[in-house]
Amino acid sequence: MKATGIVVEYNPFHNGHLHHLNQSRQKTNCEVVIAVMSGNFLQRGEPALVDKWSRTKMALKAGVDIVIELPYAFATAQATDFAKGAILLLDAMKCESFCFGSEEGTLNAFQHTYSLLSSKKEEYNTAISNFMKQGVSYPKALNEAYKLVSLESTQPLLDLTQPNNILGYHYLEATKLFNTSIQPETIQRIVANYHEDAQVDETIASATGIRKLILDNQHLEEVQKFLPESSFQQLTEWTNTHHTFGSWDRFWPLLRFTILRHSKEQLANYAEVTEGMENAIWNAAVKCEQFETFMHTIKSKRYTWTRIQRMLTHIFTGFTWEQLAEVNFPTYLRPLGMSKNGQTYLNSIKKDLQLPLVSRVAASKDPLLQMDIKAANLYYAGLQSTISHQMIGSDYSTKPIIY
Repeated sequence: MKATGIVVEYNPFHNGHLHHLNQSRQKTNCEVVIAVMSGNFLQRGEPALVDKWSRTKMALKAGVDIVIELPYAFATAQATDFAKGAILLLDAMKCESFCFGSEEGTLNAFQHTYSLLSSKKEEYNTAISNFMKQGVSYPKALNEAYKLVSLESTQPLLDLTQPNNILGYHYLEATKLFNTSIQPETIQRIVANYHEDAQVDETIASATGIRKLILDNQHLEEVQKFLPESSFQQLTEWTNTHHTFGSWDRFWPLLRFTILRHSKEQLANYAEVTEGMENAIWNAAVKCEQFETFMHTIKSKRYTWTRIQRMLTHIFTGFTWEQLAEVNFPTYLRPLGMSKNGQTYLNSIKKDLQLPLVSRVAASKDPLLQMDIKAANLYYAGLQSTISHQMIGSDYSTKPIIY
């Protein structure tokens, strides 16, 4: 059976994701679609709107065949490591290809950009370092350095100010750096840009726009047209059960408590907390009663909102620089769910897998997996609802969903 891979967060699964899924299946002519999906904390450094099990159900009901969890250490990492973890898991699942959405929409510019940056690696890295010394944020330094090294190129190159182009570039980079056999494909992102608010006259909106509507209004009717019916039903079931959604606004009392129970020096031990940010974080937590106020207090031109949120995620979950230094590659495959078709495929490759397949987490002592379990428990604690508190520890008892 021919399998293609996709890398997703599905926060939540919407009509744009359905388009990507269907186009991926069509473009690669595959029989199986495997999604590597982030768990309960995401790449932009924030809690997921709903947990990984609900998002797995959305994926399976929409047509994904297998959902594999991207471990916390990669799911909350900068783009390079996020892509590395995802691509290596898809390669381990014997995918012949993977397909990602991009603003570019064709592979040509990705290939040319990779060739350019590979050939000018030293010049590129020096330029990044020089721009960083001027006090700009890391993403801005990357972009300025990229402009500099691409001045003389006559080939079509990527616009690396676009978020999906950036991730797509790192996916392609990972396939080459780690000598995978997996073949990249891309499709054009349609209608809504990554950060756009939802538009009333469209049926496709960004996940950011959809989340904003849900979190601002705390009801689902306004987002129904942007979602497949199965996703809307799953969100309805979630809100009827939990009566709240995952967000830093919701988690702020516990996050604030976590920050303040540490000294400033202790905060510096957590991953991505650098250059005195522990002082700014602690001081703002003392003063700010609301998360939004807290973020605006510590935001600076050197650190993006996303970068700061990743620091906070690691403080909240207790993920340290020491733990981060020990993370190199994914060490297991954890299926969260699968269709009957996916089950057939998994059975056909099971004997050839080069990573252990984990379906019962209690049987594994892998430190990456233990971090996933810890993050899941803290996510449910952060939701602060009766049912979510009952779900603390549920990773040990929840079996992969068979749909």
